Amino acid sequence: MVKLGSWERGFYVESCERPDMRVFFWFYEWHMFEAVCSGQHTGGRYNFSWAVTDEKAVTDEDGFRVEAQAVEDGAALSLTITNRSGHDWPEMAGIIPCFNPGPQHMRTKTWMDEDHTRTFFLGSDGLERLEQREIHFNDRLRPVVDPLSEDGTFVFSHKWPPTDRNAQGGVIIREAAEGNWVAGIAWADFLSAQGHNPWYCMHLSVCVGPLKRGESKTVKGRIYLFEGDGEACLEKYKRDFG
Repeated sequence: MVKLGSWERGFYVESCERPDMRVFFWFYEWHMFEAVCSGQHTGGRYNFSWAVTDEKAVTDEDGFRVEAQAVEDGAALSLTITNRSGHDWPEMAGIIPCFNPGPQHMRTKTWMDEDHTRTFFLGSDGLERLEQREIHFNDRLRPVVDPLSEDGTFVFSHKWPPTDRNAQGGVIIREAAEGNWVAGIAWADFLSAQGHNPWYCMHLSVCVGPLKRGESKTVKGRIYLFEGDGEACLEKYKRDFG
């Protein structure tokens, strides 16, 4: 079983049996492709007010409602977003929460993955290594994403280089450096999978488009944290999202 706790940028999930096994959810870091703000890639915010207990974490302000409910192998997530901007959001509009080992003073080092060998996304042949800072777009959305680039380059390509290894499902998984433990983040509707930024992040972007002005959309997600390996986490993802 797990419990939830609060930190300055959201909440964390911690094993009740192994308190040293802790992962952090930061809502949220980036906008993509006209979501919330105009532009291909703009900065998000994290100063939301959270109500957090051992069992539940909730924030509800400025058109965002995020709920996390502790479950046996992690936390069930729900994001409801209302388009309060002055423009309609296209099909590929996304926002990027950050799933990570935590800030320096709270960090669980077993999740840091310095050599980039234990982080995986779902590719065409199953779990594939997320090797550096490359971005893997949702295979279904690639035909509408590519025309937005100039000569194959996006405004974020210098830090997140695109790759032809498209993501086939909305999940990023990381195995622990020590012990038989695994953590993961999943969303039912996603834009891209990317990671290994300064905080050893896992960036699975939530697809929040298409969404007209004034309309709302709800996307379900999961955080996984349990004793097992990447393949076991993938099976749980398939169980939860089909």
